[in-house]
Amino acid sequence: MCARFAEAKGHRDNTATRLATVRKEIQSLEAEDELLTLVGELFRTLIDTEVTESVQVVERLLTEGLQAVFEDMDLQVKAQVELQRGKVAVDLVTIQTQPNGVVTEGDSTDAYGGSVSTMESVLLRIIVILRRGLRPMLLLDESLGAVADQYVPNVGRFLSLLCSRLGMDVLAVTHNATLVEAADKAYRIRKVGGAATFREVAG
Repeated sequence: MCARFAEAKGHRDNTATRLATVRKEIQSLEAEDELLTLVGELFRTLIDTEVTESVQVVERLLTEGLQAVFEDMDLQVKAQVELQRGKVAVDLVTIQTQPNGVVTEGDSTDAYGGSVSTMESVLLRIIVILRRGLRPMLLLDESLGAVADQYVPNVGRFLSLLCSRLGMDVLAVTHNATLVEAADKAYRIRKVGGAATFREVAG
């Protein structure tokens, strides 16, 4: 009888010890979970702040660029920020205010055609270069062909302004004579005897 009692007491003591250990582990895990929750909230706050600030910069720069090129159109860009499947999603909406006060908005490609969407694409590339601290160089290989002829002189002036203000180099391949005239340096490339030759035509 004494042996069974001692055995039962040993089991009880072992169980009590294990229970105390498990309780400590639970407390530790709960504290860690609380800490991780707080860290997650901090990261979400930092990300939200970064996204908000970045979106505001993108809105401003896109709007300024569009207004410089399309001076006869009252255009601006607004960003719609949403949380989708735990990730931040940003949609850019182009808004135009007509002289009669009517406001239209939509995706630049669907609502405004090639000219506006092409310039938004170029401007977004410039913004990425600047925000990421990349080498300030923009390569445009016949990228401006969709811009209507009436706006091409403005595009040329705008790109020249970027070069002077931001120290950005723009290398554009084009058949458009108006863009060639706006360049600091321009070269005509011809194939002669199987080799490409370069001749300066403006500067």
